Amino acid sequence: MQFKTVAELVQLSAHENKPISEIMILAEIEVSGRTREAIMQEMYRNLEIMEQAVQRGTMEKVASRSGLSGGDARKLQAYIKKGKTLAGAEVLDAVSKAIATNEVNAAMGTIVATPTAGACGIIPGTLFSIAPRLQATLEAMVRYLFTAGAIGYVIANNAFIAGATGGCQAEVGSATAMAAAAIVEMAGGTAEQSAHATAIALKNLLGLVCDPVAGLVEVPCVKRNAMGAAIATVAADMALAGIKSRIPCDEVIDAMYRIGKTMPHALRETALGGLAATPTGKALEAKIFGGPLKGKSE
Repeated sequence: MQFKTVAELVQLSAHENKPISEIMILAEIEVSGRTREAIMQEMYRNLEIMEQAVQRGTMEKVASRSGLSGGDARKLQAYIKKGKTLAGAEVLDAVSKAIATNEVNAAMGTIVATPTAGACGIIPGTLFSIAPRLQATLEAMVRYLFTAGAIGYVIANNAFIAGATGGCQAEVGSATAMAAAAIVEMAGGTAEQSAHATAIALKNLLGLVCDPVAGLVEVPCVKRNAMGAAIATVAADMALAGIKSRIPCDEVIDAMYRIGKTMPHALRETALGGLAATPTGKALEAKIFGGPLKGKSE
């Protein structure tokens, strides 16, 4: 039940008449030698940790030690309650919960890396916003995570998921693609539609650089997770509507890999370029650390 590409994953799903989540569970059983029960229990625990992060970030006063992040998730929830949103309460709820998870991460709280800590908000943000609307069961929510994991597995083995190797397209881009695929399955879509949602989401984040201000996973990381949640939701809707990506999903992943390989060092999590190198970015760094980060060069 092994797969290396999204195309193979879709083929397995069709041949076995099983959703992507089940293919991933079976693959995990085969590779790890663990029982289904043990694997499911671990994912239920991950789900619980995600829920705690979302709740803490949306309901409590959360702030990072640097002062660069905290409180925005609660602001957005308050704005939603006014009933005057432009983007729609459903999308903004996912955005708020994505921000909440990232704010908890920045405040040194417990999160689940999906696929990294810097991109930890997108999957739980979309999951805990969309699941209630679809009246999803607890099992369906856990399967959401397995579907996302299957896409993340392919991306990690054919490209990268770390900002240091491929820029933020590898972190927020991957997480957005993973969430898009999972949303589709939870909404009753096919594996092929999940693949198209993955491609649509990822290709709209190709080239996204990793330029953390002061080297911290806060600015612009938190707000990029917010936008990732919105993109994932829209990409899923497009795929469910029957819209297809003209470029196959695996080719989009390959393009992301090639772009990442040519991305300048300054734009791969070094805090030497992009927003980190702006006057305000440098000023914030100096305020937090009393000068340029050790080991950095101008």
